[in-house]
Amino acid sequence: MPTATVWTLANRRAVDLNRPRVVAILNATPDSFYDGGQLPDAQTALARAREAVHQGAAMLDIGGESTRPGAARIHARDQITRVVPIIQAIRACDDPAVANIPISVDTTLSEVAQVAIDAGADAINDVSGASEDVHLLEVAARTGAGLVLMHRGPTPPNDRYADEYEHEPVYEGGVVAAVRASLQAQARRALAAGIARTALVIDPGLGFGKSVAQNMALVCATPALAASGLPVYLGASRKRFVGRVSLGRSSEPSERLPGSIALTVLSALGGARLHRVHDVAEHVQALSVVESWNATSPEAVYRGNNPAGA
Repeated sequence: MPTATVWTLANRRAVDLNRPRVVAILNATPDSFYDGGQLPDAQTALARAREAVHQGAAMLDIGGESTRPGAARIHARDQITRVVPIIQAIRACDDPAVANIPISVDTTLSEVAQVAIDAGADAINDVSGASEDVHLLEVAARTGAGLVLMHRGPTPPNDRYADEYEHEPVYEGGVVAAVRASLQAQARRALAAGIARTALVIDPGLGFGKSVAQNMALVCATPALAASGLPVYLGASRKRFVGRVSLGRSSEPSERLPGSIALTVLSALGGARLHRVHDVAEHVQALSVVESWNATSPEAVYRGNNPAGA
């Protein structure tokens, strides 16, 4: 099935998916694994948003709750307090490129999603795959918001980092088959709730309840995931398994940029359309090479300049 070449969002916005796109991470959290505490207020976040937009980001993803393993859950009102002033500041920016950038809110809660969309967000990035809050699909359908459906294993308080598992998580039929089946089921529920197919993208959930080997298996399976016809959204940026693969040892997030870029490039060549990253400029440059490759290589899996071949 041909993959959609436009991701439709709320507020008449959309993301063109004819080439790989970067989604910039803006964490309004004190405890995220890499950038916690770096955006303590709306003006600091606005400056970061401005930088990301002019470095080439196609979307901003704003979250008020860390989803790292072991993270505590954050009440809806506290998430709202963190993310809404940032969304409002971006929409009020005097730079049109910043003010009109598509924005997603990273939340599993319908209350947070609704208030964020009312404030100017256009999409919902739900790491629970709409399994945690039954009303989230209703919000997406009612508002026309884009929706990221993600596969995860345990919830963050009970999860582990990929290289800390004593025994690899068990997925019936293997991790690739299990994740594909889960994402397909999530998509069916979303469509049944009245959400347009063009508003959906799928995320295999790298780092969420998977071992190092299982994460790599999912990256290798990007073409199979993209074969569903739904755009693949992928977030490998600076995660623990990236360091284990690229450095062969335990590592700090600050060491993982080269490995992050390598995995983003490989997944883009496999058909992933959206890449959620911390380091915008570096990933935009790397994906520009992928775009050039896709335009000239007859062997390319992902035909960035040829939608009919997607």
